Amino acid sequence: MSDNGRGEGTADVLAMPQTPDAIELRHLRAFVAVAEELNFGRAATRLYLSQPALSRQIRSLERLLGCELLRRSTHRVELTLAGEAFLDRARTLLGDLDSAIATTRSVGGELTNRVNRMWAPLADEGFEGELGRMRAAYEGMLAQVLPPDDVPVVPVTAGGVPSLQVGGSPSVLLLHGGGFVLGSAYGYRALAGALAVSTSSGVLVPDYRLAPEHPFPAAVDDARSAYLWMLEQGVAPEELVVAGDSSGGGLVMSLLLLLRDQGLPLPGGAVLLCPGLNVAAMLDGSSPLAEQDQFKTMARVTSWYVGDHPLDDPLLSPLKADLHGLPPLLVQSATGDPVGDDMRLLVEQADKCGVDVVAELYPADTHVFQLFWSFLPDAQQAMTRIGEFAASIRGSAGRSAGSR
Repeated sequence: MSDNGRGEGTADVLAMPQTPDAIELRHLRAFVAVAEELNFGRAATRLYLSQPALSRQIRSLERLLGCELLRRSTHRVELTLAGEAFLDRARTLLGDLDSAIATTRSVGGELTNRVNRMWAPLADEGFEGELGRMRAAYEGMLAQVLPPDDVPVVPVTAGGVPSLQVGGSPSVLLLHGGGFVLGSAYGYRALAGALAVSTSSGVLVPDYRLAPEHPFPAAVDDARSAYLWMLEQGVAPEELVVAGDSSGGGLVMSLLLLLRDQGLPLPGGAVLLCPGLNVAAMLDGSSPLAEQDQFKTMARVTSWYVGDHPLDDPLLSPLKADLHGLPPLLVQSATGDPVGDDMRLLVEQADKCGVDVVAELYPADTHVFQLFWSFLPDAQQAMTRIGEFAASIRGSAGRSAGSR
């Protein structure tokens, strides 16, 4: 111990003459997360990593520093003296770096620009009427976000529907967006992986049939088949969460209404990410999107999905449907989302029908901002909230089972 001249005892810390070149920011973030949570599971969820990947990063950092930072046992994790000394300095370093990055990005609008650059190929007017090129552009955009480390991806056939199982045994069903004509299970591996980590559960992503080759109700039928397959695997319906982004959010509502009307078990909850729900408004021209350059293309795409089916079918128009009896809903949208009004309309209808609904509005400037969870802070916060919602659903199911 040494005296600092004020009568206070402080531990001597020897300055390292040179920081090993191989230490990376991910090592520091991993260490700080575990040190603050004192739990590898919670820290892994916070960082969107699997626990094995997080453990490897901590072991790598300790090898590079040449000392033990954390003591692990079966029941607890605690800091060593070296870990306590390192924690404050690592926090300061990361805090300064995050502050510098945030200031730079706020001035340059880099995050928004990055998202816009990713969307740009799909928004190109040159894709007017070229479905094959639109599909390729959408897959290319999705591919720019990589899945979390060490989250396994396994192909399965779910009730006859080709699907991907992301993570472990699935209790989350993800219905991808893309206007019912774009998107794939493979393209949505990254979002599914983020959901798997945030919900601590595997995620099933069905490759439901797309229009115009397969118009309504093909996608709804495939979603139903995949859902029932999950129940056949032993997942309790009250512990299952159905999620969907954009048109996938509309598909979630269609599935819930179909299950209810057929007397089938409903999931414990549903998550809608920037849902696109107003099919009728797209076809009659009353949609807020009508002023956008791409509206004609979007309207035509919608017509491919609807075909000759009556628009007053609740499975196509959930905003006007009777929603009584549906499970709790978590709906997320963004201030800059061109279909953001759909969330307001859904919340109003859900309230009228007595459905428990939580609406969250984020200050993001893009549609389906959750797709960009790997670098967009608002999307990371949204993933955390989805994880909390899923945990509350499982908790409610557990309490209900215990009371029986």
